[in-house]
Amino acid sequence: MKRLGLIALAAFIGGAAAIGGYKLLEPKNGELVSFADQQKVLFANNPKISSAGTVDFVEAAAAVSPAVVHIKTSYSGGGSEGRVRSSSPFDMFDDLFGGGGGRRMQRMPRAASGSGVILTPDGYIVTNNHVVDNADKIEVILSNKRKVSAKVIGKDPNTDLALIKVEATDLPVVKMGNSDNVQIGEWVLAVGFPLDLQTTVTAGIVSAKARSIGILGRQQQQDFTEEEYEEYRRTGKAPERTNSSIESFIQTDAAINPGNSGGALVNANGELIGINAAIASQTGTNEGYGFAIPINLAKKILDDFRKYGSVKRGYIGVSFRPLDADYAEELKINDINGLYVSEVLPNGGGAAAGIKKGDIIKKVDGVAVYDSPDLQEKIGRLSPGDKVQLTLLRDGALKDVKVTLRGDNSVGVNTSKLAERSAGTSLGKLGASFEPASAQLKARYGVKNGVVVSNIEAGKLFDSWEIPKGVLITSVNGTPVNSAKDVESALPNSRNGMTTISGVGSQGRFTYSLTTGR
Repeated sequence: MKRLGLIALAAFIGGAAAIGGYKLLEPKNGELVSFADQQKVLFANNPKISSAGTVDFVEAAAAVSPAVVHIKTSYSGGGSEGRVRSSSPFDMFDDLFGGGGGRRMQRMPRAASGSGVILTPDGYIVTNNHVVDNADKIEVILSNKRKVSAKVIGKDPNTDLALIKVEATDLPVVKMGNSDNVQIGEWVLAVGFPLDLQTTVTAGIVSAKARSIGILGRQQQQDFTEEEYEEYRRTGKAPERTNSSIESFIQTDAAINPGNSGGALVNANGELIGINAAIASQTGTNEGYGFAIPINLAKKILDDFRKYGSVKRGYIGVSFRPLDADYAEELKINDINGLYVSEVLPNGGGAAAGIKKGDIIKKVDGVAVYDSPDLQEKIGRLSPGDKVQLTLLRDGALKDVKVTLRGDNSVGVNTSKLAERSAGTSLGKLGASFEPASAQLKARYGVKNGVVVSNIEAGKLFDSWEIPKGVLITSVNGTPVNSAKDVESALPNSRNGMTTISGVGSQGRFTYSLTTGR
């Protein structure tokens, strides 16, 4: 009895210390503490749940499951007709995000669901970008079945990560682990809400690390602007773009299915080592290959979201390609390991450090690199102004250079152009003509303003959206319209590239909200 009392006292003291430490680390005067530092205090007195060699996952599952949440999203319309889908077995974002990834146009509101992981007791939750992207409403269902609304703090398509926030307190939290320590063959658990089921835990092993499957780069290639899509339809050739995605997935054979997006991949100690993001499948359901974003990459991205609302990404300013026997033979060089520098951007940190075309990157901060993910993930954890040491092979000799990473401008990313691209469409691209609605027509439908669609051009957006000739358009992007000029003026006011057109016709009132600028 005395021993039990001592254990209870120790537990009380440990809990009090953790709570007190958390209060000490709460932001003061606007200063933000990193998620990782907050968690060091939250879990300071927690013993390890089990060893990596233990196959009993009961305690790990019990510790993690309450902090993995169900995310439900709703949308006012469908997606772009300009987005082209391939039949690759890796194009599974749409299917892994249960019911909501398909971007085809629909007239009625739609809904989808995914998963998320609570990081702090006050409601910061990590999930996938593709779970919340373009959602009009985000709801989080907690482990106690309480439903709360969430807002997006930040999202990044280059890593497929997003941070959302709910207004709540004393929430259960998953402890962040160290994904650098993950070993191939190690037992892991996947926790989420697959197939719209309640919390589900599956087990497997780590099959591979630093895996690149090309899905993020492919999404960038396939999310066409209107102009690019018209060119694609005419020529059949997709536009070439610089691939700024970071893929260094943890591959696992733990069963992952639609709805698992944004859920937790944890080790046998119940520590979060990855965020489930994709599957490789010919059917859209689990075939034994799941992919998770390493938590060590996510930590930096998530801290940026909370501090800035977006990612502050550092770049070396070089293009490279991994060496293998075939590429080395093509280049007529003997080395088959490392990253061959094919281009050095003039305004980048690499050029300033003296990197040259033809150099072979062998190490990053003393660690050997063999493939693109080896370098991309390490640089992805850093910010503009950070320094990194690269070991280069040049003319048969190794050379160390210190590179100061630079921001978006150094690699030609023009944020004003990106904003312009998402600003909506033009009157010409709509492919429709408008006339002021008569007083009689407005009276018939009980509206005070509107224009009538008088003509539609084949192959343009109105034709693709199946908006019929003769309907009455009352507003564009929330702005009442009474003339073609009003329509044209309202088009640039879209939100996140979504052009919203509301009106009324013989079938009743309607709203089309569709992506036209992504």
